[in-house]
Amino acid sequence: MTIHHLAANPETVRRGTLDGRFPPVLTVVSGDTVTIQTLSGHEIINPPAELGHDIPPAVRAVLSAVAPGMGPHIISGPVAIAGAEPGDMLEVRIDRIEPSMDWGFCLFSPLGGTLPGKFQSGDLRFIPIDMEKRTCALPWGPELPLAPFFGIMATAPRLAYGTLSTKEPRDFGGNMDNRELVEGSTLFLPVWVPGANFMVGDGHGIQGDGEVCGTALETSLNGTFTFILHKGGGIDAPRLKFPRAETPTHYLTMGMNEDLDAAMRDALDEMIDLICERTGWSPGEAYMSCSFAVDFRVTQTVNGQKGVHGMLRKGLLF
Repeated sequence: MTIHHLAANPETVRRGTLDGRFPPVLTVVSGDTVTIQTLSGHEIINPPAELGHDIPPAVRAVLSAVAPGMGPHIISGPVAIAGAEPGDMLEVRIDRIEPSMDWGFCLFSPLGGTLPGKFQSGDLRFIPIDMEKRTCALPWGPELPLAPFFGIMATAPRLAYGTLSTKEPRDFGGNMDNRELVEGSTLFLPVWVPGANFMVGDGHGIQGDGEVCGTALETSLNGTFTFILHKGGGIDAPRLKFPRAETPTHYLTMGMNEDLDAAMRDALDEMIDLICERTGWSPGEAYMSCSFAVDFRVTQTVNGQKGVHGMLRKGLLF
């Protein structure tokens, strides 16, 4: 196993776009570990000097040198895994997540979020982060414990998709905004292009299910990941159709669709498949077991493609 480090700079990030044709900035082998720096920020989101928040030099460098793309995110990578081919599965072990900035921001716009039209004007707040205590202090209220995770983790999209915004999550992962994917969790992603080409960003210090106003506590994070490649059946028989995950306590399946009902059906279908794979039960038996034992939660409702994730507590069924 080799340990690599990928710094975020104008040569190693993309802004707002995902594309299966993007060349990797780093190539590793299965079993390698990579510490990846990610950044959060935008030209129009600069804290006033009186708040005492400094914009990190890396953020300044990227914003000055890399043009904005279709979405609002700064994404680090791609990281290629040697030998990965379409139809394989990439296991991404989230070994460590560390905040790297002592502030974050949260905002909403009049026509955005889950309640477009409710507010006649937007709001932007800068929120201090206590790096030692791992808490954030809301300017209007309590101090909250951090639960950092990456809103975006993705393999490269299928070449047929062309260039995509970072906003919508899809079958390759992307802007899933799944708050369960904390340190110690493992994400399983389908591979659609040679190398898999993993990208990560959209650091969140804390978020509730739904991410209802459109943003969480947006901040810069550093992540350490170990990549394990699992060979599959080719592009016509992929190991996975949608991302799956495993946390320290639960198995997760996911669904993503513009229609929340359809996202729910996808997450349920995936959970039935997972239970059948692990137990050998019939699909009908797995379906009934989902009614007994699986909690389905709204991941987010603000990214165009809405998300639902099913959560099966470890040890309950298998």
